[in-house]
Amino acid sequence: MKYIQIPGVDKKISRLFMGTGDLRKLEEPQRIMLDAFINAGGNAFDTAHQYRGKELVLGQWLAETKLREQLVILTKGAHHDDGSPGPRVNPQAIRKDLTESLERLGTDYVDLYALHRDDPTVAVGPIIEELNEHLQAKKIRAIGASNWSYKRIQEANEYAAAHNLTGFSFSSPNLSLAKPLEARWEGSISADEETCEWHAKTQLPLLAWSAQAGGFFSGNFAPDKRTDEEMVRVYYSDDNWERYRRAVKLAEEKQVTPIQIALSYVLYQSFPTCAIIGPRNPEEFNSSIQSMNLELTPAEVEWLDLKREGIAQ
Repeated sequence: MKYIQIPGVDKKISRLFMGTGDLRKLEEPQRIMLDAFINAGGNAFDTAHQYRGKELVLGQWLAETKLREQLVILTKGAHHDDGSPGPRVNPQAIRKDLTESLERLGTDYVDLYALHRDDPTVAVGPIIEELNEHLQAKKIRAIGASNWSYKRIQEANEYAAAHNLTGFSFSSPNLSLAKPLEARWEGSISADEETCEWHAKTQLPLLAWSAQAGGFFSGNFAPDKRTDEEMVRVYYSDDNWERYRRAVKLAEEKQVTPIQIALSYVLYQSFPTCAIIGPRNPEEFNSSIQSMNLELTPAEVEWLDLKREGIAQ
């Protein structure tokens, strides 16, 4: 396992985060995956107040294993449709969601706390001030933003610096080799070229959700297979099929799979990254571990991203 550091968190953080999307019950398949992740050196988990019961199951597992102090928990709050329709990015919603998340997880703090959505009509000042109150109370170790534009993150951090407060120390948008044609879900943000350039300049860590683009590189999709409406809507484009062809070619050269190439692409950017994964079985998890150790050169990353015609040997 490889690790990064995020300011405010005194633990090393595995570059693979275990997503909790399939954590509905603590039954044998889920326990096997959680155990495999820990045994491989993984220690970071992604969840959210909005994930309907997933925090409760994760909290149950934390209580059983007594591993809390060894692990890094990322949870998120202030999602638009969590409890009431419409934007909820305000101090009251943050306070409510964080309190409930801590209760569900059975812990008195989370290592990483992110705002799940943004509301650009809300000033950044009260949001940063509210989050800093929870930092001071040690309920949170580091704050970040999921699905915020880099310009809003920069604005928030400039406010924090001007008022001697702590700003966002990570961002968690979508980042994948397949580039979405439109938002996969309402209010979600994907890291475009300009965003990646900003991360390269600032070196702010990026924790990528849907790092494998919903399985676009798995071989289960093709231009003439159009039964999955969401995949067609979000990822079916000529450029993405060319990225797929290049991933297949590079995978053949390196004797790996295209989906491993796609995950390695996320992990070998010019700025610190982690990938949130959701393996359904030990084989898929082992594939992710191999991807983490499959190094790509900057030239290979640019070639996969259609920024050059050939790879310099």
